[in-house]
Amino acid sequence: MRRVAVVTDSNSGITQQRGKELGIYVLPMPFFIDEKLYLEDITLSQEEFYKKLGADSDISTSQPSPGTVMELWESVLKEYDEIVCIPMSSGLSSTCSTAMSIAAEYKGRVQVVDNQRISVTQEQSVYDAMKLRDEGKSAAEIKEVLEREKLQASIYITVDTLKYLKKGGRITPAAAALGTVLNLKPVLQIQGEKLDAFAKVRGWKAAKKTMLNAIEKDLNSRFADMKDQMVLGMAYTCTKDEAQTWKQEIQERFPGYQIVEGPLSLSVACHIGPGAMAVTCMKKA
Repeated sequence: MRRVAVVTDSNSGITQQRGKELGIYVLPMPFFIDEKLYLEDITLSQEEFYKKLGADSDISTSQPSPGTVMELWESVLKEYDEIVCIPMSSGLSSTCSTAMSIAAEYKGRVQVVDNQRISVTQEQSVYDAMKLRDEGKSAAEIKEVLEREKLQASIYITVDTLKYLKKGGRITPAAAALGTVLNLKPVLQIQGEKLDAFAKVRGWKAAKKTMLNAIEKDLNSRFADMKDQMVLGMAYTCTKDEAQTWKQEIQERFPGYQIVEGPLSLSVACHIGPGAMAVTCMKKA
């Protein structure tokens, strides 16, 4: 049986330490903060990132250089026959298309999954890849399964402040000012390639209810014939105490479901700011 390694990036929310525990490889995402290069979870911790974000530092996302990607792959291929690589959604970053271009040089030994997922949904794809590998599937077969089921997932996010959506040009300064005065909370949605507006409500209570209602609707409509194969997820840029309260609310609304949890990747966090909460549902392979 061919030995297959699983590679992902830090947009999955999987830390370097967790990657070692799982026996997988996590490529750190690069950030430029005040023109200085940082690597997520290596030279940039969650705490340091939010401190710099709160200080209005100039933060921009980037992607790993081709040389960095190839260096990791070639190191892994010394021990494994094949790699299945699961980067963040191609609709949210060019990381995936770059990896696919590089993989063409590896004559089928590296299979890049255009998975159209991020955060805990991407994390679940990593667990799916590990399961499929352990069942004896090749990297190409794993890629086929994950791409076939890539859209069987939903993410809903509510932000605490409109500041970062305004900063990124997703809403106008006038809309941000009015929304702040009226305590409006936008609910955003990621399904497949795009981060889109889903709803606009007043206050956190209404925002949480809107997200939970949306997940319930998805489970009872889009995913009605696969409900027993669905897992839930929760992600956040809020405090851990607030996150645990949010997790409890999800569990109470959907008892019996497995919940994958973790902080939102910094690539998402820099666009939505601190204090955000997300809930997801996704089909497991």
